[in-house]
Amino acid sequence: MNNQDEVNEGRNKGRQHLHLFLAFFRVGILGYGGGPGSIPLIHKEVVDKYKWVNDEEFGDILALGNTLPGPIATKMAGYIGHRISGLLGMISAIVATILPTILLMIALLMSLSSIRDFDWVNGMTAAVMPVVGVMLAVLTWQFFEKAGKGIGWTQTIVMSAIILVLLEFAGVHPGIAIAALIIIALSKRDAGRAKEGERS
Repeated sequence: MNNQDEVNEGRNKGRQHLHLFLAFFRVGILGYGGGPGSIPLIHKEVVDKYKWVNDEEFGDILALGNTLPGPIATKMAGYIGHRISGLLGMISAIVATILPTILLMIALLMSLSSIRDFDWVNGMTAAVMPVVGVMLAVLTWQFFEKAGKGIGWTQTIVMSAIILVLLEFAGVHPGIAIAALIIIALSKRDAGRAKEGERS
């Protein structure tokens, strides 16, 4: 590799780190409402805009991230950053995700006592929630449609109904439900491979 190739590679890596930082900084600054509000924004950046992962990979990352402790946005940022650009990419993506929140929290806590009685402060959450709701609904439909095409609509509807009952009425933690589904899927795959081995 000559000097020009090394220079070009360094520029490409620098550009990639910048894109990672900007992508997750936008997620951090616009992810109103925490993790649920951030997920559609992460999808927009990493799947639609930069195409670092596809829809299937994004769904896998999200599912696995939900089974682990901690905020989903930082887990996804860390994994995707590491996958795209190694350790420095991971650090860049995580810092970009948490930096806006840290700076805004400091600014808001310093000024909260003087602005908490303003109507616009009280109405801010109510005004933003419909936007977050629509973003989550769009992402939910995309996952639902993907599941319907993958495992069939009947199985998708039945599984969705069962999971809804478990989460909303039985009080089962989402991480437990996701972990159970992953274990079931893996056991079915292993059983299928065993049958194929017996036939051959």
